[in-house]
This record gives sequence, structure tokens and C-alpha cells, in this order.
Amino acid sequence: MSSSSAGFSPVPPVALSTASVYPEPAPAAFELAAELGYDGIELMVWSDPVSQDLRLVRRLSERHGVPVLAVHAPCLAITQRVWGSDPIGRIRRSVDAAARLDARTVVLHPPFRWQRRYAARFADEVARAGAHTGVRLAVENMFPVTRAGLRTVPYSPGFDPTESGHRHYTLDLSHTAAARSDALAMLDRMGDGLVHLHLGDGTGAPRDEHLVPGRGDQPCAEVCERLARSGFGAAGGTVVVEVSTRRCRTRHDRAAMLAESLLFARLHLQPTAAPADRPGPLLAAVVHPAPTDLRP
Repeated sequence: MSSSSAGFSPVPPVALSTASVYPEPAPAAFELAAELGYDGIELMVWSDPVSQDLRLVRRLSERHGVPVLAVHAPCLAITQRVWGSDPIGRIRRSVDAAARLDARTVVLHPPFRWQRRYAARFADEVARAGAHTGVRLAVENMFPVTRAGLRTVPYSPGFDPTESGHRHYTLDLSHTAAARSDALAMLDRMGDGLVHLHLGDGTGAPRDEHLVPGRGDQPCAEVCERLARSGFGAAGGTVVVEVSTRRCRTRHDRAAMLAESLLFARLHLQPTAAPADRPGPLLAAVVHPAPTDLRP
């Protein structure tokens, strides 16, 4: 998506995470992305066999005319055997997958605390892989885990990647909610290193909710508006809708949630005109109509 001729910064593309259609498999994400008008896909590599087969993924991309803009490496606790048991090998395979799919970004989580050897090599491997491939490895902020009232941090050295320092970052707003972190302060700390946004929401509950943006208490609108005013789009930044639709009973319900999320992103990523250039109230209502409530 490009900017207008008025000198605004380019509007970043809005992609759909294949995780957003779970429990449906990756093909459903491509179908819905094409139907709803998303600009691309973030491929979550996990237990879904299609997500692990790059030939099938490329066919889906070509069939539906939806490019893969990012690859999410298999670094969840449940994907520790996807693409091998060596976490360094999984990073390298994810980078290779992104390059083969013409995706610019690989999303990574920090290592788990029990992965001591991996944690010791993580920062150097991320820097090395990014320097030699042209693929950006964007480390994602995470959150503590609460069990039986005990709050622990399962990541090394922590859940906030800015404390270690990396060249590129992914900001996840559902994770800032679960961590009870200040999302705007984290955005500022990430600075020009922020190249990827996971757009979701949360209420501050001690779990990863991935709500439709606007349904929780995170500053989703303000984050998008800040990115629209910055050089995020010009630098190739991507916004990815990553919401949970697993409780949807029908494809229609799932599509409605994903359409609402896309509408939210489009509305708040539009460049804001200077006060003298803003349309009057009547024209503004035409240019920026009120979003339709698509909640199931």
C-alpha cells in the first residue's frame, strides 16, 4: 500500500498471521487474507504440516495472490521439535525459508531459561544471520508466566528484548498486556529498531489473550498512529494482525473478527493531515466513515 502524493510516509502493509485462523490450517489464512483484502501473510511455522512445507506455502501464495511478508520461527514451547531439535538450526532454517519466500522478516522469541547454551549464542547468531542474508531477525517482547499465583519469567535474560539490545524488534501488544508493561514506553525503547508489530489486544490478565484490537486496554490505536507518523512504513515495517479466533464456531464468525481487526488497522495507520489540511466535519465523515461493528 502506498502513500498519497501529499508527502506522507508510506502506509505499512497489514498482514494476517496464519496463527489467527487456528484451529484451521494455513490454507484458510491465505483464503481469508485474499477475501478480506489483507496485504500479505505472516507464516507461523508450527505443528501444521502445511506451514513446514515451503513448496505448498508458495503455491498457496501464488494461487491467492497473497505474498508471505514474514516468517515466525518455530520457537514456541510446543514447537521445539519442528525443523529439528537444535534451536540455532531452527533460526537458520527460518532465515532460509524467509529468503526463499521473499519475506523480509523473521520473528523470534528470546530463548527459554533452560536453553542455556542457546541463550549464550542467541544474540550473536541473530546478528550474524541478519548481516549475511538481508533478512531482518526481529526479536519479540514476551511476558512472565503465572501459575498458582507465582509469577516467573521463563525467558533468558528476560521478556523485554530491549534490555539485551538487538538490531531489530517485534512489538506484540497482547504480550505487553500480559506483562503489564507500558507499550508506548517499549515502543520508544525499540526506536528505529522496531520493524514489526503484532497487532492484538489484552486486558492485563496474566495470559496471552490476543484480543481483537480495541477490545482490551492496550494503546493499539495510539501505537498505530505513532507508526503512521514515523518512518516505519518507509523503512519496510509491517503490521500483522495476530488475534485468537479459536472459539469461533463458523468461518463467518472468524472472518468477521479478522475483518474488524483489519478495519481497525487501516483506520489508525492512515497518515494524519496537518490541521489546516484536514477536511471539514461533513467531508471528514465521508473520507473516514465510522467503522461498521463486525463483532459476532
